[in-house]
Amino acid sequence: MPGATHDHLDPHAAPSGAGPLDPEPARISRKRIDSVDLLRGIVMVIMMLDHTRDFVHSGALLFDPLDLSKTTTSLFLTRWITHYCAPVFVFLAGTGAYLQLARGKSKRELSRFLITRGVWLIILEVTVVRAAAFFNLDPRFLLFLQVIWVIGFSMIVLAALIHLPLRVVAAFGLLMIAVHNYFDRFPATPWRGPGTPVPSWGAKLWMLFHQPGIFPIGPKFPSPLVFVLYPLIPWIGVMAVGYAFGALYKRESASRKRWLLIIGGAATMLFVLIRAIDKYGEPQHWSHQKNFVFTILSFINTTKYPPSLDYLLMTIGPAIIALHFFEPGRNAIASATQSIGTSSRNFFVTFGRVPLFFYVLQWVTSHTIAVVLHATFHKPVHWLFQTPIDWFTNPPHGNGFSLVIVYLSWIGGVLLLYPLCKWFAGVKARRKDWWLSYL
Repeated sequence: MPGATHDHLDPHAAPSGAGPLDPEPARISRKRIDSVDLLRGIVMVIMMLDHTRDFVHSGALLFDPLDLSKTTTSLFLTRWITHYCAPVFVFLAGTGAYLQLARGKSKRELSRFLITRGVWLIILEVTVVRAAAFFNLDPRFLLFLQVIWVIGFSMIVLAALIHLPLRVVAAFGLLMIAVHNYFDRFPATPWRGPGTPVPSWGAKLWMLFHQPGIFPIGPKFPSPLVFVLYPLIPWIGVMAVGYAFGALYKRESASRKRWLLIIGGAATMLFVLIRAIDKYGEPQHWSHQKNFVFTILSFINTTKYPPSLDYLLMTIGPAIIALHFFEPGRNAIASATQSIGTSSRNFFVTFGRVPLFFYVLQWVTSHTIAVVLHATFHKPVHWLFQTPIDWFTNPPHGNGFSLVIVYLSWIGGVLLLYPLCKWFAGVKARRKDWWLSYL
């Protein structure tokens, strides 16, 4: 695979003394940036661990793995590490949009692409992804809105934002991330099931934008249900900040690495400070637990739905630091990578180059592995073909396996998908068909 980011810079890029956000992007090479693909690939693979746990683990539907009164350290961390996936995925989608602009697309062309791809992703979420995730097309469960819908809608918003100065885009995104927790104090009344009032249209809109929830799409029940797992705010802001962040990749490598460390370190330290004060930025307060380890787990147990300010600082900050170490050059991670060889790096880069392709296939793979395991060991299988509503209202007992089996299933699934992703990454590298940019 080609070298990393310093090989992609245009000789007319901004000088190293300039600020990280300049008004117009310098031209960069059309080659992909390996460090970005590496980070994306790592979080995509980790994401499959979470979905494999959902289908394979014995306690997946019986209790929250982050519930400190019921969980174990290993189970908590298995779930917690996957917190990095969605923020990095959305953030880097914004970065990728900026890189398209820097590689020569006009803002008009980029806007058109973001709108059409955004619409395509929303359609994909409620059709192909829904079917792949649940092996169920029950029309009573109409929409399950997860990360792909958020990325699609955020791209449509970003199509308008890119026409503003880059600093304004960054300020818009940062402001949304910083202040959205203030509105937690104005919750909509959730729908509590058959026989209870259906939320108003205003409440449904509020759930789409800020508060997770389930509601009938019509004014009365029964009517098809919508499950909003990923409200749009603050994910729109995350993508906007990711877009502004892309400006760093027009810079000379040493300057960029310095800024990556400064930005990532500042976000991480800000998380520690705000979380320690525990007055704003996270609905769940941390507390002293039965031992030191569980107290640390309480401290890092932040809210994902919707992502709190603390959650985003905790995940995006270290991810940006990782980009610093993934850059080529003399650093500890690079040296370690060279001593091991490039195969492990290229393994994750491959997944990072075909994220949507991998995302859809990992749902099918993890779900199929669960069906095969349950059928082989004569455990209940029917629940693996039900909707999430059925899971939550009547969770199956006697399902699932130990955490060791979860990890073995995850590793096996990733290895099964690698040849397919390597093939498709090769197709995308060799061919320039317009439709490939939508996959």
